[in-house]
Amino acid sequence: FHSFISNLDDDWMGVSLTMPLKVVASTVADHIAPLAQLTGTINTLVRAKTLIGYNTDVYGIVQALGDSGLTQASEMTIIGSGATARSSIAAAFELGVSRINLVARNSGAIAKCDMIATELGITLSSISANESNWLKSEIVINTTPVGVADVFIDQIEQPEGLLLDVVYDPWPTPLAQTWENGGGAICPGYLMLLHQATAQFELFTGEQAPVEAMRTALLSAIQSRS
Repeated sequence: FHSFISNLDDDWMGVSLTMPLKVVASTVADHIAPLAQLTGTINTLVRAKTLIGYNTDVYGIVQALGDSGLTQASEMTIIGSGATARSSIAAAFELGVSRINLVARNSGAIAKCDMIATELGITLSSISANESNWLKSEIVINTTPVGVADVFIDQIEQPEGLLLDVVYDPWPTPLAQTWENGGGAICPGYLMLLHQATAQFELFTGEQAPVEAMRTALLSAIQSRS
């Protein structure tokens, strides 16, 4: 990764990163934007006079939830404690969330999430799914990789809130499908993918992103895969 980045020429405006590069990217960035610094997560490197690290996942989450009709909430449940979970905490702050239930097992990662929540004035509780009352949560965000959250499917019965499953391939995920079948609302993970990419486009080019053209292309690609 370090070699690849150091060999980028002027044909490159920047790069879009996914795991496991969202953390290691901090070792190559000359400067890190405040939101990326807060979350410890860089998904965008922009080549200007220096190499700058940004986090557009937070924007992607907020906009995706907005597309699904949710622009504010008081509490949230997050499944997972990795890079996307940390971005979800920052997104929760922008939505006015004051309480987060974190369903996770990695104590070190949970501690990092708690530090971010504390800095933002959010009360975060690490709790099991059985004790979290997640089916009544206003927002549930699954940040775990494909298949990990399937262990919770048997618990889903008449969910009340909005589920954002950040997994977008394959779509719908078993978790999202079960949630919707139970009467709950879902926010497709591909909407987060779309909106974080529009922010990346604008960082790379300095021009307004063609959001609807990008949405059409994305939906076409998803349809072709299914």
